[in-house]
Amino acid sequence: MLSAKSLFKEILDNDESFRLFCSIAASGESQGGWENARIAALVPQSERALAPKISRHGADEDKHGRIFNALMKKRGLEPVEVPPATDYTMLLEQSGIGLAHEKLKSDQPLTVEDIVTYLAHSRVTEQRASEEMQLLRKYFADHPDIGRAVRMISNDEDNHLAYCHEELLRFATAGHGRMIQRTLRECARAEIRIYRDVSLAVMAGMGRILGWPKAKAAALAAGIHAVYLYERLGGWRRMVSLKMPERRDALGGAATASTEFA
Repeated sequence: MLSAKSLFKEILDNDESFRLFCSIAASGESQGGWENARIAALVPQSERALAPKISRHGADEDKHGRIFNALMKKRGLEPVEVPPATDYTMLLEQSGIGLAHEKLKSDQPLTVEDIVTYLAHSRVTEQRASEEMQLLRKYFADHPDIGRAVRMISNDEDNHLAYCHEELLRFATAGHGRMIQRTLRECARAEIRIYRDVSLAVMAGMGRILGWPKAKAAALAAGIHAVYLYERLGGWRRMVSLKMPERRDALGGAATASTEFA
């Protein structure tokens, strides 16, 4: 019987599928770290108080990339090249979601509207990250090899999501509410499509490595399409709502270390 737990366990128990999983995750987290670092450096003067939180966000993402690389190293594995069809962050950027890399590579300060766009994009993608890590935490929080990493990353992603809610509500109060809702909707609708495509590509890669029969691969693909249909019909709305989080000032401190994975 197919289940999320059995599927993840099959991927984690095989060195090649585990290497692909960790390589994709490490690449995405490292890219997020770079993006946040550049945004922090280019924050407009009127929002300089936000820069340390953006830097903390980026430091967390860098840490996650190092953790995934360390998990591979622990099993004597080297990262593999990430197939373009599985590169979630690159595909989002190519679709015009978030801030363009060309803008981040320049030294021109960002505008307040750019910061709002960044936060709206992050609110959507961090929703996805938080949900995925909560699923892994549900099944593998006590796993001897990845349990500590799962718990740490899951907590960080929850912090990131709380931070996005709080800061977007602050900007909404300052008069940016319409732009925030418009940008959130645009990001969410693009994200669910890209997430579907990436999920199909990742599962196809895992299927080749693990030798899944056609019936199993077809069932998994059908499940991915079903999730997309649910999200397209209304599930995307969970990604655009805003409420004051229980975790206030979630990124107000220093990034937590990950020395146990070194």
